[in-house]
Amino acid sequence: MRLVNGATALLLALLVAGPAFAAGGEHVVDDAAVETPGACHLENWVTVSSGDAGLINSAPACTRKAWPNLELGGFVAHSWADRTDDTLIGLSPKLMLRSEDRGVGIGIAASVGYGIDRSRFETASVIVPVTIPAGGRLRFNLNAGWQWTRAGDRHDLFLGAQAEVAIRSDLNLMVETFTRDEGKVGGQTGLRWTVAGGAVDLDLIGGRYVDGATRNSVSIGVTIRR
Repeated sequence: MRLVNGATALLLALLVAGPAFAAGGEHVVDDAAVETPGACHLENWVTVSSGDAGLINSAPACTRKAWPNLELGGFVAHSWADRTDDTLIGLSPKLMLRSEDRGVGIGIAASVGYGIDRSRFETASVIVPVTIPAGGRLRFNLNAGWQWTRAGDRHDLFLGAQAEVAIRSDLNLMVETFTRDEGKVGGQTGLRWTVAGGAVDLDLIGGRYVDGATRNSVSIGVTIRR
């Protein structure tokens, strides 16, 4: 199924959203955790998709020690597809309602994107991530929520599931699948290599139907934290 605006749809698909064992970045399915209190990170990634579509994204976020369960984040993203392009800026806070250290983690993540080119709000989402640890090397992340994009005035139910496996202390394997009301079921698989003593994550991810319509995509990401 061809989406109304491929660039905006790709933005929404990729903006739903610690060491190597953590969701985030270009992962579509999120976890319930927030950044370490007192620390900040900057997630940067580039996604190139079939049909000459793509996205460049930069997303800073911090968690204050005074508010250890609240991650305050934002993003600047530029996408292109179908001879159109969009630039969005937005906010993406996340509240951890229950830590996964208690057996099951629960959070709530929101985002809103404002289109610079059209001077209007273009996207919004509210997602509830649930994280289920299964031993020291495996955990599962489940997502359910609502997404809106002005392109076609679409209101979609979003569902996603992800498995993360710590192959070793600095290398993480991720497999995820997700779906919306319209389009094909999507999925991604990737590796995250953590270097510089945990200060930098390097990601390489391959996906199919990330936006429900585009067949193939490849993402490269770098996350820096301090």
